[in-house]
Amino acid sequence: MRHESVLLAESIEAMNLQSDSVVVDATLGLGGHSLAILSKIKSGFLYAFEIDKDAKKNAQKKLKNYSNYEIIETNFVNIKKELKKRQVEAVDVIFFDLGVSSLQLDCGKRGFSFHQDALLDMRMNQSQSLTAYDIVNNYSESNLANIFFQYGEEKYARKVAQEIVSARSERPIKTTMELVAIIQNSVPQKYRRQTHPARRIFQALRIEVNNELANFEQALKDSLDLLAINGRLVVITFHSLEDRICQKVFKSVAKLKPEIKKLPIVPDNLKLKYKILKKIKPSAEEIKQNPRARSATLRILERVR
Repeated sequence: MRHESVLLAESIEAMNLQSDSVVVDATLGLGGHSLAILSKIKSGFLYAFEIDKDAKKNAQKKLKNYSNYEIIETNFVNIKKELKKRQVEAVDVIFFDLGVSSLQLDCGKRGFSFHQDALLDMRMNQSQSLTAYDIVNNYSESNLANIFFQYGEEKYARKVAQEIVSARSERPIKTTMELVAIIQNSVPQKYRRQTHPARRIFQALRIEVNNELANFEQALKDSLDLLAINGRLVVITFHSLEDRICQKVFKSVAKLKPEIKKLPIVPDNLKLKYKILKKIKPSAEEIKQNPRARSATLRILERVR
């Protein structure tokens, strides 16, 4: 299985790792970033979150030469609770790589890809009950349209929702290719030539199935309190919805409010605890080698006090 970790060198550099760093990889995936982290923290420790059982198995093979790590089998929304269980009060790095892994995209049976035929699934946590099939076949037309517009930023959201409801009235929509055909018939031919018309719809369904945006925002906010002084929060986003959440949370703690800016002297209790560091985009060379890196954005926040 071929999987290339996006912005690998840049994200490791951004973490400013020391030999004894305590690190959280909130999105273990296939373990590419975790492997690079472990090579740097010989006397440190890594806590890695991964709810996908297939990804966990593959990552364990990759990390087999290391023992200073633990894989926590739950969604990263539980980051604060899980670290508290382990008496971990502060860490040096928390890392999020929000991309869908090659394992999920390339494994047809998981239903993430609009290029391969499979049952409509899209669950990252394979033990949860809600699937893409449930959403496509049971959500109201207005709910579907809202999801496609909000989570997919799809301009033909209403038309696609209307066609789905019409199609399912005859028989349930069971597979990815059945859904793709309905989507293609819902949009103008010109639009189909510009982009794959299912791309945004599948993104929206995946986000809804896995509650991705709400979970990410909560985990990001909880991560702020878990950072040690000089610790860093490093995030790789892959679409504008994730990136806007990241920017909003970062700015909420790293930008002085206008009324405080006007003060001649800022009291210690009002001084900022966090600093936003530079934004990084993939190089042209990386995008050429790994087209999935094209939309990636790396953002870094440092706790300074």
